[in-house]
Amino acid sequence: MLKGTCLCGGVAYRAEGPVSHASHCYCTMCQKQHGAASGTYANVGMAGFAFERGADLVTEYASSDHGRRGFCRVCGSTLFWRSTQSPDRIALTLGTMEPEYDGPVQRELHTDTKPRWLPTRQADAGD
Repeated sequence: MLKGTCLCGGVAYRAEGPVSHASHCYCTMCQKQHGAASGTYANVGMAGFAFERGADLVTEYASSDHGRRGFCRVCGSTLFWRSTQSPDRIALTLGTMEPEYDGPVQRELHTDTKPRWLPTRQADAGD
């Protein structure tokens, strides 16, 4: 089971069932929404997803003809991304999960817009 909350704690969610894949998405929309190099998500089935509290605090933004991004309207935490073309799936942000997601990230999406400034390796303490 996956569980998570937003920054202010007003929204809590849970998702049962397997993660079909986790991915780093480097599309420019994810970069802008997260204020970071990528958005990182775990893709799960909607059938096992539920808000435990704060569903009324969740706002969705239609970022494209088929994409909707959910966030807490109080603290702004990005919670999920979902496609109207795949209504049976939801992609939950790994950064909101408690405890921390411990599975692998299998995919990198939209690498054509991956920022050039993103480091490709972790610097050693002696560098």
